[in-house]
Amino acid sequence: MANKSVFASIKGRFAKAETVNAEGAPAYRHSDAHALAQVAMTGTFGGMFYTDPADELEYVVDLAETVDPVVLAKTAIYARSKGYMKDMPVVLLAVLARRDPALFRAVFPRVVDNGKMLRTFVQVIRSGATGRKSLGSAPKAVVQNWLNSASDRALLQANIGNDPSLADVIKMVHPKPETAEREALFAWIVGRPCEARLLPQPVQDWMAFNKAGKGTVPDVPFQMLTQLPLSPQQWARLARNGSWQMVRQGLNMFLRHGVFNVTKNVDHVAALLRDPEAIRKARAFPYQLMVAAQHVSPEMPEAIVEALHDAMEIAVQNVPKVQGQVVVCPDVSGSMLCPVTGYRARASSKVRHVDVAALVAAAFLRVNRGCTVLPFEFQVREARLRARDTVLTNAERLAAMAGGGTNCSAPLKWLNDRGRSPDLVVFVSDNQSWVDAGNGRQGTAMMQEWDRLKRRNPKARLVCIDIAPYGSTQVQTRRDVLNVGGFSDAVFTQIAAFASGQTDGDHWLREIEQIAL
Repeated sequence: MANKSVFASIKGRFAKAETVNAEGAPAYRHSDAHALAQVAMTGTFGGMFYTDPADELEYVVDLAETVDPVVLAKTAIYARSKGYMKDMPVVLLAVLARRDPALFRAVFPRVVDNGKMLRTFVQVIRSGATGRKSLGSAPKAVVQNWLNSASDRALLQANIGNDPSLADVIKMVHPKPETAEREALFAWIVGRPCEARLLPQPVQDWMAFNKAGKGTVPDVPFQMLTQLPLSPQQWARLARNGSWQMVRQGLNMFLRHGVFNVTKNVDHVAALLRDPEAIRKARAFPYQLMVAAQHVSPEMPEAIVEALHDAMEIAVQNVPKVQGQVVVCPDVSGSMLCPVTGYRARASSKVRHVDVAALVAAAFLRVNRGCTVLPFEFQVREARLRARDTVLTNAERLAAMAGGGTNCSAPLKWLNDRGRSPDLVVFVSDNQSWVDAGNGRQGTAMMQEWDRLKRRNPKARLVCIDIAPYGSTQVQTRRDVLNVGGFSDAVFTQIAAFASGQTDGDHWLREIEQIAL
């Protein structure tokens, strides 16, 4: 009797590639719902290697118009709550406002969860990019409600930033304040005369400190304090009393203001950065720590830099430990040199797609001893990595290899040529393979190589983490293949469930579908 586990999926093999990728090479098309989820978890509306912002926006809006409004709503929630995306969920929400106002009102608070998201939502609507230029009754009502129900602290935080500013938003929607205190705060924000005694106490303290240049540092958002003439001692007090996220984001500012000239301040900040409980409460992820590490000044005390490395080790503890042999394949080709936020004037992230791919590979290596890492471009590159080295150190070594064309089938061919039969293979790529392009009639080269490997190990599973918003894949989703988009911590959770056999390749979409509205 033939082995059923080998031959059960033969029907899905050698499926003809239905589309082409950005390089014109054969690829597989996602369903509309999957394509929307993938771009929602990776798109940033910055210039990418293969697309410009206008093309990406048109692609997103087309998908948002195509899927059912319920799918659109759930995807917006997932992209915000699990992917920690900013602009993309708001664009989906803006399309939903036009397509299904009732559903839009129900979903709005779960997507617009802070003042920056509120200002971005208004900006997107007013741009006309999603089909309307005026807010309309439903969007105007929910914005008014947000302004009236937000805490004083939330409004102060929302008051940081422009295009539009919070003052612009207030002038646009004319919220009717429910208390004299809220009326005074709205007036202060838009620059109108108001009774100072009715303002929140932190605002009164800020005004007094700003006028006198001395006194107790007011309890206002960190960004408001940068405008004040604080002494080194006051900056040091902020560093000692600040939250984990605030301190991580303000490292260079503290350095400039002399905080780290005092040893006890260095020791305190280093201890906070590597505090496991503080990291857990801050929901800190490796990607954030990579950003911090790549942005710190060369003059930063070594103890702070080492603390960031230690924090990274703690943050990767949620990377799944997989039974059996694990192979991770980070794409280090030239297209992966694009910043994760896309190319933006004066605002491009220093973190590139290749850095994220390298980080995922290094994290797996750290947690899964014996893991094989196969960086690839035209071919598999030799990687001299040590599992005992820090995640950041190994990630930097991998990222330094970047350059060359994309050949997604190369790692699988490398494994097949050596008769290797891993239990889990994880790819991190933008999926724009072209070096191995054929005619696609028997599927992509990567699909063919994966089926070769499956003949040796029928239980093997493949995860393709797509970290760019291009909308195609080199391997079809099926029971043994998970295509998942994004680089938030949600990806590790998906991989853990898939690798253990608890879920199949459709689980990612089912997780989005199960979001309650």
